[in-house]
Amino acid sequence: MLGSIIASGLAAGAIYALVGITYNTMFSTSRVMSFTAGQLAMLGGVFGSLFMLKMGMPTLVGFALTLIACAIIGVITEFVAVRPVLRSLEQHLYVLSTLALALMIQQVTAIKWGTEPQPFPRIVGLGTGVWDEKFWLPVVACGLTILGLEYLYRRTLVGHAFMAIAEDNFAARALGLPERNLRVASYALAGVIGGVAGFAGGELMLAFFANGALLNFYGFVPVALGGLGNNRGALIGGLALGLFQQAANFLVGGIFSSVAVFAIFIIVLLAAPQGLFGSATARRV
Repeated sequence: MLGSIIASGLAAGAIYALVGITYNTMFSTSRVMSFTAGQLAMLGGVFGSLFMLKMGMPTLVGFALTLIACAIIGVITEFVAVRPVLRSLEQHLYVLSTLALALMIQQVTAIKWGTEPQPFPRIVGLGTGVWDEKFWLPVVACGLTILGLEYLYRRTLVGHAFMAIAEDNFAARALGLPERNLRVASYALAGVIGGVAGFAGGELMLAFFANGALLNFYGFVPVALGGLGNNRGALIGGLALGLFQQAANFLVGGIFSSVAVFAIFIIVLLAAPQGLFGSATARRV
């Protein structure tokens, strides 16, 4: 039982961490918390099942097409729900614009895909019991994503440009960096990360339209716990959330486990409003 709790907790936590990183990636270049992050992960599972089960495509082809489709949805999010808000004096309108787009994505998926959970094919076909691939694939995908982002941000020119925009978009624009193009690219990257989350977690969560709303909530918790914009904090917060959630499911049951999760969430935020790994922003003037 302990092994099952740890395996399922780490797998769910890795998915939540990837959704949290999706939030961070979109926020970094736009300062907008886009509530389509969970929907992108949901679409990763739906597109994966569509391409591989319904259309019979090979795993690698289905994976590539899933990431492309999710990247396109990410770009559409920037054009439809974010860019108009950034032109407005009241930028907090993103709460309505991105939430409205997220609900539209969910309802269209329900109409076209169906309202019942659909199976997701086995990807690698390795492991049984607590070592089944549905438990370790999300963890591996999360680890590779973190390493890839670290390399991108620290070793590449594009990554340095992303970090410059995230630090101060006005100064970066004054230096001639194409802020709009970089923002679009970051939303495409966020779509890819969300697609990885849904594809790697497809066997665990199935291809289900309602996963989007669930992942929106649980994916936001690691962001708040780890500190906004801190991917390493989101990773630690996501894994801790998954383990705590599965332990609460075992101890108090599924209904009360959500209450326990958000009770701890509120307590942590009251103690550390910036998150466990966040810090108050300070700027030299």
